[in-house]
Amino acid sequence: MPNHDLRVAIYARVSGEQQAKEDTIDSQLEAVAQRIASDALECDPELRFVDDGYSGSILARPGLERLRDQAAAGAIDRLYMLDPDRLSRKYAYQVLILEELTRCGVAVVFLRNSVGRGPEEVLLLQVQGMIAEYERAKIMERCRRGKRHAARRGSVNVLSGAPYGYRYVGKHEGGGEARYQVVAEEARVVRRIFEWVGQQRCSIGEVCRRLRRDGVPTRTGKSAWDRSTVWLILKDPAYRGTAAFGKTRSGELKPRRLRPQRGRPEQPRRPVSREYTSLEDQILIEVPGLVSEDLFGAVQAQLEANRRRRRDRPGGGRYLLQGLVVCKRCGYGCYGKPTSRASATGKCKVPYASYRCTGSDASRFGGQRLCWNKQVRTDLLDAVVWEDVRRLLSEPERVRGEYERRLRGAETGPSQEVEHLSKRVSNVKRMISRLIDAYGDGLLDKSEFEPRISAARERLARLEEEYRQRIGEATQEAELRLVIGQLEEFARHVSQGLEGPDWETRREVVRALVKKVEVDEQEIRIVYRVSPSPFEGGPQQDRSQHCWGRDVRLHQLGKVGRSQIRLSRGRNGFAGATAGVFAFSGSDGAVARTAAESAPW
Repeated sequence: MPNHDLRVAIYARVSGEQQAKEDTIDSQLEAVAQRIASDALECDPELRFVDDGYSGSILARPGLERLRDQAAAGAIDRLYMLDPDRLSRKYAYQVLILEELTRCGVAVVFLRNSVGRGPEEVLLLQVQGMIAEYERAKIMERCRRGKRHAARRGSVNVLSGAPYGYRYVGKHEGGGEARYQVVAEEARVVRRIFEWVGQQRCSIGEVCRRLRRDGVPTRTGKSAWDRSTVWLILKDPAYRGTAAFGKTRSGELKPRRLRPQRGRPEQPRRPVSREYTSLEDQILIEVPGLVSEDLFGAVQAQLEANRRRRRDRPGGGRYLLQGLVVCKRCGYGCYGKPTSRASATGKCKVPYASYRCTGSDASRFGGQRLCWNKQVRTDLLDAVVWEDVRRLLSEPERVRGEYERRLRGAETGPSQEVEHLSKRVSNVKRMISRLIDAYGDGLLDKSEFEPRISAARERLARLEEEYRQRIGEATQEAELRLVIGQLEEFARHVSQGLEGPDWETRREVVRALVKKVEVDEQEIRIVYRVSPSPFEGGPQQDRSQHCWGRDVRLHQLGKVGRSQIRLSRGRNGFAGATAGVFAFSGSDGAVARTAAESAPW
């Protein structure tokens, strides 16, 4: 009969996308599910945490983050996983997570390399973690040196794939040596692209238009060619007969976007960024050429001329919310698009710009428009967002009032509950000590001692869990007090320059406070982020993150002369970043979430 009282969770992870495609996650889940069934337990589907294709060398993984959140909230009693390497490949990270789970009262069960509580088992876990980390580094170094040695010998095996115009013939199909095989139809397209740019001096945009006009599909069968695809073809030295190995290398992860791309997670699967290497660090491998050396050189010269001409031209429009505006319907980002004087409306015929959804551009998606959301004037939206930011910083008592209301809600509970629980925990610990002393003195036999000590330890575990929950609530209260003080300090620092600021100052302030701006046909939602230490010199530990949204109504959207924008202070005036939820993050990564209520402003 399954035990429904014990809350069981599962965690599974694979590091490579290829492993994820080969259903390695499913095999892990199946093995763990069989073990749970053999233990006469059941696992709630909501407590299955999976990280597909995420490296074990980082801690910021979506599945692991949710697991730690649930553990901190006391929603898990026992956690099952395949082995300690699923937590992390680094020993230090393994110890960190296991200690955190132990503090939360979670018993961890490994199907392989099980961990005990004795000193020998702990030492074994440490040795296994260090060996796994060492093996990973050794394998990576051997692979790197082996690939470079093979590349110097001219082996195509080290090239993972072939660009457009070639077919990659693997070593098994090629008799022990891989090679590039020319695809005649694609090769003709490549030569035409190089001739258009090198001889006719076409731009990359013109090349994309000609390919679409001629009905040339991409390798994946799409009718529309992306500019970046054409640019990569024109820059690839393989077409002149020398493929380059080591064109990119892994570097430290660099934040490059204000918001993640549509459909992409906020935390990348790999904690690295790809960087282009210098020509001296690249190894050239001979492959069949498709264009002459002179034509390839002419194309590179034309691309450089286009780059200089673009740099010398006056820059495009500057938009205050560039990179922050998102279409609420389809999820694509919005970009600033200026109008010409001929298409401008109104009596003065003054050109203006609008934030336009990327999904509404049919030219980007093979002639098919994905979204029909309306565009919104940049000047109107920039003005209303900046005004709301300015009011927020000039009147921080509005947010302070909401935080204090939360504090009053937290203080309505019994004030002496934490102290009372602490005394009960101490009493149970003393009782356990007395039982052990009585058993050691021979006053209790084994049959009497074992059930009593087991019951006492179970009672102690329940009390300690309840005590940790109350301590967590007290910590949350302290974090709220910290945010109140630091929000006022941040507002005092910034508000000094809010009267008559230049464009650069306004952009920096908006990017520091606004997470994103969601645009819909009838309303706009401003999602804020307020960090407790956004200014220099603030505390660097026990950080908290609070997000809330503001709704902006748009009346007669699209009629430029009569557009009206006003702030909506309805029931959703103060909502969390995800369906009315606030997130309080501690330094150890554990997160406790509380539902947000409507606010008076």
